[in-house]
Amino acid sequence: MTAAERDRVVAPEYWEVGASGRRYSREFILKGLEEKPPVDAAEAGGRVVNLDCGGWVRRFILLTYTLDQAGRVTRRSTVWQKTGEGWEDLVSPGKRS
Repeated sequence: MTAAERDRVVAPEYWEVGASGRRYSREFILKGLEEKPPVDAAEAGGRVVNLDCGGWVRRFILLTYTLDQAGRVTRRSTVWQKTGEGWEDLVSPGKRS
């Protein structure tokens, strides 16, 4: 995904909570992705289980899953909003199991 594509799908009001409980801003996350592009989770030994998607209203969905990164297990969730341009990620809180 290019920087322009990430900029389009990550909402301006986006924030994320890491496994440590620390809150990260949209700018912090996008800068980090530029400096260290994400790797393919499967190739890096990551595994997603318990994937579920629930709709709140027509424009919003909540995606929840458990991510196992070589034994480091975190429960994740992300809220997506449908816009005229497509889907935007609003918030991605993470919690360590």
